[in-house]
Amino acid sequence: MKKVRVGSGAGYGGDRIEPAVDIMTHGNLDYIIFECLAERTISLAQLEKLKDKNKGYNELLEYRMEKIIPLCVEKKVKVITNMGAANPLAAAEVIKRIAEEKNIKNLKIAAVLGDDVFSEINGYMDYEIIETGEKIESIKDKIISANAYIGVKGIIEALENNADIIITGRVADPALVLAPLIYEFGWKEDDYDKLAKGIVAGHLLECGAQVCGGYYADPGYKDVPDLWNIGFPIADIYEDGEINLSKLEKSGGIVSTETCKEQLIYEIHDPKNYLTPDVIADFSEISVEDMGKDRVLIKGAKGKKKTGFLKTSVGYKDCYIGEGEISYGGSGAYERAKLAGEVIKKRLEYINLPIEELRIDFMGVNSLFKDKISDSISNFRSDYTEVRLRVAARTKTKEDAKIIGNEVEALYTNGPAAGGGVRKYVREIISIASILIPEESIKTEVVYREV
Repeated sequence: MKKVRVGSGAGYGGDRIEPAVDIMTHGNLDYIIFECLAERTISLAQLEKLKDKNKGYNELLEYRMEKIIPLCVEKKVKVITNMGAANPLAAAEVIKRIAEEKNIKNLKIAAVLGDDVFSEINGYMDYEIIETGEKIESIKDKIISANAYIGVKGIIEALENNADIIITGRVADPALVLAPLIYEFGWKEDDYDKLAKGIVAGHLLECGAQVCGGYYADPGYKDVPDLWNIGFPIADIYEDGEINLSKLEKSGGIVSTETCKEQLIYEIHDPKNYLTPDVIADFSEISVEDMGKDRVLIKGAKGKKKTGFLKTSVGYKDCYIGEGEISYGGSGAYERAKLAGEVIKKRLEYINLPIEELRIDFMGVNSLFKDKISDSISNFRSDYTEVRLRVAARTKTKEDAKIIGNEVEALYTNGPAAGGGVRKYVREIISIASILIPEESIKTEVVYREV
């Protein structure tokens, strides 16, 4: 039975490159995917594009392509990635330039366009925001981007036109894997069960090292060997949709039924109805079987007709966050940190700083779980000998946000005693509102560059 061998080259925008190079070099791959977008990532990329029309792609694009392009040619591995982010066309130009500098010939690069619907946003003003129930019009003046999660169409077109490197914007994560499977196997758009199996393969590969034990590792409970050298997964996907997941023998990590099950339920809202642009996948009857050391067989997914709507992430300028941190150590550290927190709170009230939300956390004590759960976990202890105070506040303006860190810095000389290691930050916050738009409103285009 025909099979396609697909490797994962990245699980997020800032991921390592060495495991990807390893599987391209030694993995006998047909394809490698680099999944590098999150919901806020593309909005932040849109901000970069607003500043410079030639930017807006993944910040590690050049770094990765310097190493990937020669292997793409030498090993005949096709590369599919969403590193184009807000500017796939500019990313394609960068890849072309790098190939020319390396004197690489006969390389075809495709940029998949169509996910960016910002120019059409005025037509969606009465659409409901999924998270809040309000209309998009409520944030109209703050919107900076709108990107729909598109499916496999553009990638398949690029493969049909013999592209070697395909760079997209906001396609759905598993579409990076589903597209080459449809292309290679000739699956039809109503082969719902097979499409769902392709979605499972994409979902397992999209987060990189997580399925090799990265997010699974918990020392003494769930031990993972050589975590420092963890590898990325490889999937042999057969024409009937069965998936054999593995990794390189020389890499660290593990591929087990447990690591695969954890990844299968990761970011899945309803296992019976995992909505994607190309099919609704039902994960509820999947079987996960141990096939030997670092080999797992996954099968049994079912599928249903797609909804005809595309989730669309609308990025908007929300606020600024000002932060300040300071450490206290030795006896009485917790009491001094608490006093410092009280000082900051009263200072902000005294100067009447307009704040939308204030958090005062004691890192190492309650910053993750807050007081009620943290007190229960720690059995109400107070003898911490090292505590770091973190103060953060949401403000409307950058100027107001700066004051938060300045007030924390002022604790140096204004007390309490023996604080040190102050750091302060101001960040502009880009938030996301989600809407559903009709699929037929999307016009996919593929642009080619050749070397």
